Amino acid sequence: MTSLDLARSTGRPGTGRESPATGDREFLPRHVAIIMDGNRRWARLHGKPEAEGHAAGVAAIRPIVERAAERGVRALSIYAFSRENWARASEEVETLFSLLESAIRDETPELVRQGIRVSILGRLDELPERTRASIREALEQTSAGATMALNVAFNYSGRSEIVDAARRAVRDGLPPEAMDEDQLESRLYTAGLPPLDLLIRTGGEQRISNFLIWQAAYAELYFSDRLWPDFDAAAFDSALAEFARRTRRFGR
Repeated sequence: MTSLDLARSTGRPGTGRESPATGDREFLPRHVAIIMDGNRRWARLHGKPEAEGHAAGVAAIRPIVERAAERGVRALSIYAFSRENWARASEEVETLFSLLESAIRDETPELVRQGIRVSILGRLDELPERTRASIREALEQTSAGATMALNVAFNYSGRSEIVDAARRAVRDGLPPEAMDEDQLESRLYTAGLPPLDLLIRTGGEQRISNFLIWQAAYAELYFSDRLWPDFDAAAFDSALAEFARRTRRFGR
């Protein structure tokens, strides 16, 4: 199943599949995105090095992926590394890259078993070759997954995504008068995925930090005070339940 197939199989705009509060499958978000914030603060809170906070953050991803798939979420997008993160200390950046590579190698067999297809959102050409090789392997091995799309935003920027989409339109020879929202959206990294229904941010901050800024135009926003390593499946269910309680009008 392709990402376009996923989008076609998810029902009418503004709905999902199941409400965790009522059991009504109409109210589950089809596409959930998460800004996984708080790893460094978690490490300081527990008197640990920042590297251990990032490791705990990576370990926290798997239970959420599993719960999202169990609930019938069609696409889960997680913010792993922004283009702005290059400004951090080189040692921390190297740690993040090492954790990504290890996680990809360790988790790919289980993702294949669960039928979860991995995609990367971001500028892969700017990543080290070793990292790109690990990513390519995971993409190839999980390409047949039809249960859920797992989109890892790595070296990602929402503004850069829009710039890249505009550049693709120019390269495709699209005349200015033919440019519209559909043309631009079809060239975004997320082309073919279900519209973003729910954007979660952990760690207590209330901003979207340049993440999926086009896609979030009509998404429901959910902010949790929990630091990412402490955001478990029950906390994820609470976010889904809150989504189910909201009324979405889309300007109507």
